[in-house]
Amino acid sequence: MKKVIIESHEEFEKFLGKEIGASDYLKITQEQINKFAEATHDFQWIHTDPERAKKESPFKKTIAHGYLTLSLLPWFWNEIVEVRNYKMLVNYGIDKLKFNQPVIVNSEIRARVWLNEIKNLRGITRAQMKIITEIKGNEKPAYETLVTFLYHFRK
Repeated sequence: MKKVIIESHEEFEKFLGKEIGASDYLKITQEQINKFAEATHDFQWIHTDPERAKKESPFKKTIAHGYLTLSLLPWFWNEIVEVRNYKMLVNYGIDKLKFNQPVIVNSEIRARVWLNEIKNLRGITRAQMKIITEIKGNEKPAYETLVTFLYHFRK
């Protein structure tokens, strides 16, 4: 997949209301889930106990933490876009996050990104992306959200 290259506010603006692209699919493994549980101290059995999940979960397998799948957004974004010519990037916020569908272990997910809104704030680009994270082979996405980044582009 070829990355979109963006080097200025004006180049970003050209994508307003349009899909910027989609990442490659990424497989979510039990090892990833376990490491995320360790990092966040969230050891709920539905994530970390495959044997119990097989017996008691409606999914019959473990599921990824919703926040694990959300934490992959920077990786997905960097799969889609290479932003150049900036001094600093700030993650500004997440709005309207809705987890729609659990991500079952060994599922593959990817993000599709649209530029929802862009503003020039005295030389700082505030770009809000609509992101839908899809599960391969599933009509319903894992989640949808609006993510805002602040880019301090060089002149």
